[in-house]
Amino acid sequence: MPKDVIQRAITKAEAGGDNYSEATFEGTGPGGVAIFVECLTDNNQRTVSNVRAIFNKRGGVLGKNGSLSFLFDRKGIFNIKKEGLNIEELELELIDAGLEDIEQADDMLILTTAMEDFGNMQKKLEEMKVEVESAELQRIPNSRKELDVETSKKALKVIEYLEDDDDVQNVYHDLEMTDELEAALQEE
Repeated sequence: MPKDVIQRAITKAEAGGDNYSEATFEGTGPGGVAIFVECLTDNNQRTVSNVRAIFNKRGGVLGKNGSLSFLFDRKGIFNIKKEGLNIEELELELIDAGLEDIEQADDMLILTTAMEDFGNMQKKLEEMKVEVESAELQRIPNSRKELDVETSKKALKVIEYLEDDDDVQNVYHDLEMTDELEAALQEE
């Protein structure tokens, strides 16, 4: 989760006295990209209006809740430093705690669990004295949608505008980040 999003949530909470509620929105962006938005708000009407405006002005369509949630699985994601760890032994130890997948990224290991096993994994890592860099629940798309570069850029603009909204906490999507798209984004 980006630092500025965390800071916005802390600032809102420190303001005190307000009643905050969670809200989720589902819609499609350019090219039919599925977009799932999680919000924390003290004014639901403002949040609905802002999210709807972003979708409408950027070529997307805001759908009904539940219309796209089946396209995403809720998973626990843990990031730990792989330094000094035997990955094979770690994997064997964590399978009983619900480990579904383990990926390596630079000097980090990314552990994936089912949402229901999030607590078990957290407890097992504490027992093993493995330092967790970050742990959170995320919505992982069941499949990815590959689009041409121009349509992908438009979809990423919708996602960017949503992420910039103060009430938005997380934005998940099923857009495939192809090598061609990443190269085009780097040229800009």
